[in-house]
Amino acid sequence: MFLRPAILSALSAVSGALAGLLGGPLSAETLDTSAGRVRIDAVVQGLDTPWAIGILPGGAVLVTERGGDLVLVEDGQSRKVSGVPRVRASGQGGLLDITIPRDFESTREILLTYSRPMSGGAGTALAVGRLSPDGSRLTQVRTLFQMSRGSRAGRHFGSRVVEARDGTLFITIGDRGEGDLAQDLSVHNGSIVRINRDGSIPADNPFVGQTGARPEIWSYGHRNPQGAALDAQGRLWTAEHGARGGDEVNLIGKGNNYGWPVISYGVNYNGSAIGEGTARAGMEQPRHYWDPSIAPSGLLVYSGRLWPEWEGDLFVGSLKFDYIARLDGDPLAEREQIKAGTTGRVRDIVEGPDGAIWFISVTDGAVYRMVPDPA
Repeated sequence: MFLRPAILSALSAVSGALAGLLGGPLSAETLDTSAGRVRIDAVVQGLDTPWAIGILPGGAVLVTERGGDLVLVEDGQSRKVSGVPRVRASGQGGLLDITIPRDFESTREILLTYSRPMSGGAGTALAVGRLSPDGSRLTQVRTLFQMSRGSRAGRHFGSRVVEARDGTLFITIGDRGEGDLAQDLSVHNGSIVRINRDGSIPADNPFVGQTGARPEIWSYGHRNPQGAALDAQGRLWTAEHGARGGDEVNLIGKGNNYGWPVISYGVNYNGSAIGEGTARAGMEQPRHYWDPSIAPSGLLVYSGRLWPEWEGDLFVGSLKFDYIARLDGDPLAEREQIKAGTTGRVRDIVEGPDGAIWFISVTDGAVYRMVPDPA
């Protein structure tokens, strides 16, 4: 493929800057894809169970580690950021997602999801804090949301946070291992909630004023949504773990019921059937499902900035089979597997401001950046 000289120059400059992050020349891997040859560079290594990436204006990177640390990578140095909320790091829980709001340059605020210690165990929560000018600490940290009930189960926290076009926040919450609660509007288990930036409840949420329903809920019937992103139209997409089979990609609509555990394309881990089958009136069908499961985590809807061929395509990381799935079309289908030595247990995947694709490999404890290979 052919790239404009300005893009090539910018990519070369960024790659040179990244080399300093590891204190020497970066290892690079190249492979062929449907959009041409790409190069995958290590940005930072040696992380302890990294979970999410946030790219700051100016190029610094924040990475969450599930154990409870927030790491800032800037000017060739990696250091921990103090002031992070206390987490309950157990099982799949800990410090999880990070989102950099659009107004970061004026507010210095960042958003963090985590497993918050609470009565009964722990629950998915969202905190906001201000990053100090030198990047060393968070200040004015406060909790904007926590789910309605805690659990001692160490699984299914969901835990992505997405800033919508109108400034509201979507937070994905897993069923916490109690599937039946995903159909219960009186609790947050198995739901996607929507709140305002100050933690208040938007008046146009679908269940506001409904007796016995949590007014934060936007959609429900979810098992464990660990990938979430907006498309160019501002619509929310999620990637969700099934049981044995039945991993899903869903297009999220206001007030919709996505069926878990009444309907599913998977089966229980012991091979028994789940619920009533694959369909029921009033419950949404996935836009795509995987069987066998790929264990999806992290979802990106790509802008097409560096690879016009991929504009509007969905990229989903696989924790189980060590690749990045590319999906497109109507009906939506997996068209390509981007698989390399660096794509081990892909936990998060985001687009950088220049169109590069960044992702986390839990296997390597590393953050990688994928760009076109000009060679």
